[in-house]
This record gives sequence, C-alpha cells and structure tokens, in this order.
Amino acid sequence: MKRLFLLLGLSTVFCQTATAAAVSLSSLLDEMTDRAVLARLPYPAYTCAQSSSYNREAKSPNQPGWFANGDWSHFLREETNDGRTEWVMMDAEGPGAIVRWWITGRKFKGTIRIYLDDAKEPQIEMRADRLVGGDGLVGEPLSAERAGGRNLYLPIPYAKRCKVTFDRNFYETKDREDRLFYQINYRTYPPGTTVETFSLAGLEAANERIAAVEKTLLDPEASAPEASGVFDRVVRIEPGRAAEIKIDKPGAIGELSVRLAANDPVQALRSTVLIVEFDGEQTVWCPVGDFFGSGVGVNPYKDWYRRVDQDGTMTCRWIMPFEKECNLSLKNLGSQVVEGAVSVTTRDWTWDDRSMYFHANWRSQRDIETAKRGGKAFDWSYLTANGKGVFVGDTLALVNRSETWWGEGDEKIFVDGEAFPSHFGTGTEDYYGYAWGMPTFFDSPFHAQPRAEGPKNRGRVTNTRVRVLDAIPFSKSFHFDMEVWHIAKTTVDYAATTYWYGRPGAKAATGPMPDEAGQPVRYDTK
Repeated sequence: MKRLFLLLGLSTVFCQTATAAAVSLSSLLDEMTDRAVLARLPYPAYTCAQSSSYNREAKSPNQPGWFANGDWSHFLREETNDGRTEWVMMDAEGPGAIVRWWITGRKFKGTIRIYLDDAKEPQIEMRADRLVGGDGLVGEPLSAERAGGRNLYLPIPYAKRCKVTFDRNFYETKDREDRLFYQINYRTYPPGTTVETFSLAGLEAANERIAAVEKTLLDPEASAPEASGVFDRVVRIEPGRAAEIKIDKPGAIGELSVRLAANDPVQALRSTVLIVEFDGEQTVWCPVGDFFGSGVGVNPYKDWYRRVDQDGTMTCRWIMPFEKECNLSLKNLGSQVVEGAVSVTTRDWTWDDRSMYFHANWRSQRDIETAKRGGKAFDWSYLTANGKGVFVGDTLALVNRSETWWGEGDEKIFVDGEAFPSHFGTGTEDYYGYAWGMPTFFDSPFHAQPRAEGPKNRGRVTNTRVRVLDAIPFSKSFHFDMEVWHIAKTTVDYAATTYWYGRPGAKAATGPMPDEAGQPVRYDTK
C-alpha cells in the first residue's frame, strides 16, 4: 500500500511538471497577453537567439569586417530538397519556437519553407511576403507591413527541430529584386520540455483564440488587472526638488500614469526624471518622456505596454512587483517649476523565488561624430547588466543633423558572456520593425515610430520596441550594443532607454546621468 501511494505521488508530481512545462501554440498565445509572465523568471526556462542575414564578413570586434554593411541574402548554407536549390535561413534544434520574424526586400519572388521535426516536406510553404507581413497564416496586428518592414509575431513551436529555407539568392541571380533582408527570433527550451509542434490543423483550430488575442493586443486598456490600490497625487515640483509616492505593503504596480505641465513642457519631460525603488533597490532612473517611449516631447502612440495621449498623459502597464515596499518619485533637474499629476494603480502579487524587479535605465550622448558611409562606425552601448534577469525592450530617441540616413547600424546582443552575439542584426530600423529608413509614423502592439520629424531623415526620431515572446533571458550578464553607422559626415545625439527585469541584486553598469538629463533640450536640428 505504501508503495502504491508513493507511485501515485510520483505520478501526480510528474503530471503537474509535464503540464506546467508543456508549450504549444495555445500556451504561447496565452503568454503573449499575460503581462505578469515577464515579471517572473520563465518557466519552462528558455534562451532566445536570432538568425539573420547579417554580413558574414563580421567575425570579431578585433577583425576587419565587424562593421560590414550589405546585410542581405546571407544564409547558413545551400542544400537541395526535392530537386530544388534552397538556402537555409535558420536551422535550430528543439524543443523551441519561432517567436518573431522581420523581412524586407524590393520584390518577393521567392518562397519560404518551414520544415519541422526533421520532416522531409515543409509544414509551411508560402511566398515570403504572404507569410511575413501578409495574411498567409494570420492577419493584423500579428502579421503586418509597417513603414516598409514586414513583421510576423505568430509563434511557431516545434518539438525536435526547425529549418527555414528560401529558394532565391541574389548572389546567384544577380537580380537586385532578389535581395532578402531577414531576422528570425526563436526560443530554445531545455531538453525534455514538452512542446506540441505547430500544424496548420492546429492553427485552424486556434482561430477563435487568435482572434481574441488580436483584439486584446489592439485594446490594451481593456485587459488591466483588478486593482488592489490607487495612489493619486497632484504635484508641484520646484527646481532641484522631488515629489514622492510611498507604498508600504506588498504588491505590484499594474499601471502608472503621469502628466506634466510647465512653461516649457518639452524640457520638463526630459529634465524631470522618474526614480523608483523596490524594497530599497533603485532600479528605475529615467527622464519621464523617454520612460514612456515618447522621447523628446509629447509624441502620441500606443503599444501593448504604453500609451501617450495628445494632452500629454503618459501611461504604462509594465507589471512591477515588490516584496515589501515601493518608493516612486519625480525629481526636477531643470530650472523651471513643473506641475502635474501622478496615478499609481497596484495589484496583488505573491513574491516568490522567480519574482523580479522592473528596471529602466537611460543613457545619452550628444554630438556623436559620424563619417561618410560608415567611416567612423562604432558600437554604442545601450545596456550592460549583471545578474539574472530578462530583457524586455528599449526606446531610442535621437537627433540627426543630416537629411541622409542615420541607421545602417546593426544590433549586437551578447548573453551570459558569449564571444559572438546571439543576436546580430541587419540595421537599426530593421531592429525596430520597419525598413529603408522610412520617416513614417506607425504604432503597433510591439513596435512603433512615434516621431520622425523630417524633412527626410533630419531631425528628432523616436523608435521603440517591446518584447514579449521574444524577450531575452540571461543568467549572469547581458550586453547590448547598437552600431552608430551613418551615410553622411555629421553629428547625432543618442538617448537609449532599456527595460528589463532582474532578480534582487541585478544591476546595470551605467548609473544615473543627472547632468545630461538636466541639459537644455536642443531645438535646432541643423
């Protein structure tokens, strides 16, 4: 009898573990719209990497080619399948899941094929522009073309292996219309993780669930969790002073809203900084406008986590848990009086050994010199963080003093001390989901360009991206560089805000920059 009870107990534990660890199209769709998921270390654990068309001349920071451009039509290898020549875009051992695509090109004559679990025949076979950014599998907002960039956020899980191929290659045809720029983000789970491989039948069965997810993503206000407390304050902040809100019981911030007013409101949004401490650890230090993804000034847009309204109201819905207490303050680093209103909504949260603090770090540099066609290209650091956590997004607010394109630079993301970046991009605008340097406003659940001042590429620009299924966990360290690679000889100003979660003790290498945040905003962009 004791042996029977033991077997039953082990069976129960196994079933609970298997159920908790199971990954499927349905579970990933649920994860996509559950903001609380990112505030805990992922379970099952996963790594996130990127396969892209970056120029293969890039071998090492110490070798020529590290800043090579021409990031199109580079593949892993060539192979023959069923008599066809195909070029491999991605080949990953499972269990895993594709979680984001971005592509662009002048024309899309070729076909993308996705082979799952070592199948000889592709599970998905579709013209590239119909698959990514078209309605081949799903419609908007999960699949859409935005400012020249084609994006697909439908998760494609696989149990054993995933291979993605394309059947045209510019370097074979010499036809410029065959140039393909691509990025594919994918997760890899630990061996033994139960994953239900994607199928078209499963996709059809999930139609109602997908429609519900799409509706939720387009109406983020409707999915706010039940509030456990509301803390409102009207503020008047003299230069050098701060206004505070203290929360002295366990929970999590579920929504934060700020609206500032001043004689110079643009300056107020840059020189008034948001500072947040959770359980005595300061993890947020960021100018208000940058924190909410607006950059300099009020630039209305909406994504899954944030909203900026025309009247200057800025709202975010990052879940920010704490074990005991939270201290939130707005500090005025400028020379004018700033008035406004702050509202903090809290929700219940049970702190555990997977819970993490929310971080927002800001780094800025003015008068960065560039040279013609990337002659002075270099890696500019967004973030270096140490500890255990998950990277969940960023905002780049910049000034370009030329009408020519500023963003040929690629992202390079190093996780846990890896020698070569597991994310090597194809261009700054590609990273943010658009293409061809288009100075066009767009917003969407996961990426946006709230500001592109002009004329052409001159002036102030704000690009922002949030990560959900494509979040990047790290166990020891995280380092994110973006190349500064300009077409013209000029100067640019960069300000990057990075959003991430970290276990207690995790910390960014770069601290607050009060002198920079307090500087007068430059209105002349010539």
